[in-house]
Amino acid sequence: MDRGEEPVLNQSLLEEPSSRNSPAEDPQAKSLPSRVWIETKKLWRVVGPAIVARLAGYSMNVITQAFAGHLGDNELAAISIVNNVILGFSFGLLLGMASALETLCGQAFGAKRYPMLGIYLQRSWIVLFIGCILLTPIYIFASPILKLIGQTDEVAELSGVVSLWVLPLHFSYAIQFPLQRFLQSQLKNFVTLWTSLVVLVFHALISWIFVYVLDFGIVGAAVTLDISWWLQCIMLLVFVTCGWCPLSWAGLSMEAFSGLWEFVKLSAASGVMICLEFWYYRILILMTGYLEDATLAVDALSVCMTINGWELMIHLAFLAGTGVRVANELGAGNGQAAKFAAKVSVAESSFISLFICVLVIALHDKIGYIFTSSTDVLQEVDHLSYLLGITILLNGVQPVLSGVAVGSGWQAWVAYINLFCYYIIGLPLGIVMGWVANLGVLGIWGGMILGGTAVQTVLLAIITSRRDWEKEARTAGQRVKQWSTPDPDTRTEEQQ
Repeated sequence: MDRGEEPVLNQSLLEEPSSRNSPAEDPQAKSLPSRVWIETKKLWRVVGPAIVARLAGYSMNVITQAFAGHLGDNELAAISIVNNVILGFSFGLLLGMASALETLCGQAFGAKRYPMLGIYLQRSWIVLFIGCILLTPIYIFASPILKLIGQTDEVAELSGVVSLWVLPLHFSYAIQFPLQRFLQSQLKNFVTLWTSLVVLVFHALISWIFVYVLDFGIVGAAVTLDISWWLQCIMLLVFVTCGWCPLSWAGLSMEAFSGLWEFVKLSAASGVMICLEFWYYRILILMTGYLEDATLAVDALSVCMTINGWELMIHLAFLAGTGVRVANELGAGNGQAAKFAAKVSVAESSFISLFICVLVIALHDKIGYIFTSSTDVLQEVDHLSYLLGITILLNGVQPVLSGVAVGSGWQAWVAYINLFCYYIIGLPLGIVMGWVANLGVLGIWGGMILGGTAVQTVLLAIITSRRDWEKEARTAGQRVKQWSTPDPDTRTEEQQ
């Protein structure tokens, strides 16, 4: 097929479709509102479907926990622990490792080196599959690990059974996460949106059948997650390999095994960056469990974290959208356009978080009714609602700046910043405010926000604002050349 016949993949990322037959137009010459509107449309082509897909995936776990909750308290505790601790650990690490594709595929797409997207996808499959194998002992020895950190024998044993049954789900991450980033980097993520919605409905149906109709109990609840995640994997795999990505997928290639070490280093940096962040607030819940009135504190904090988790899905979608837009523009050699894309994304994400923050604070004494009718828990949620509002406000900026880092390839720097802010400043400050100052959960969470999240956001903002974006574009161009096979068109021109 002639390259000129590909209207979507081959048009310039900075031009409207109608401009292909007209003289080149400088985007800087347009008015600011016009530029913002154009960038907003490009950004939301990724963010919109990503929000729906992430909310659907989050809701699948909620559905499973809801069905398990009707089986008994121990079953609910076991499913919750496996979802949030066992699966949560591998989810955060493997999701982060897959985000290396947002850098490489996004920049290769911007540079119009489309065949390399398929090569990068296969390299990511290899690296993540090896990562899954290395993480498997956590699932096999889940029961003794949980006993070691203080879980009761009954809950730990049941969690160990569930963790073995969700091993297939664990390995699905190695296939699905790279596929999602491969598709979103070339703006084909609407397929992820629709498959997520289909699988969500399917998951609710088979959960009811397995748990109630077939009476498979907690094992049935775990198996439904395996089936649903692998169903989406298969649907995305069929889309990619059966002709809907003709320029970026040319079949399996031995070239995927070359340059693996460099790919491993970028994937590892990405994994550490996301995992350190992903685990930060899970540690908050674990620390709260050691307070004197732990049950009340954990219940109230769980309500706040659930609200925060749902809201965070919006800004994680902005992380993905920002990563794609920045990577696309840097790959195309447009440093100033990448900088402008970052500014628009931060502004729009911040506006959404500000609106939700105001809503949470205005309804501070009512938001707990969504999850509980306990007077004590409602009062504790009321006390924590202002910290929840601050956390939501920071959500509007921090993930977007992480998206800029992913799109630019700064993952290693951000991993060091996360380690410093979260675990050297934030956690100790939370411990001091929680126990030494005797402020309880309010002190732990407040210390972790002020010492960790807020400091990290300020540092990322300073780094982002001081970058030389034209230099970043040149670096992206060098990375694409270094990690790519020679472009056929360029090679032909050189031979002539």
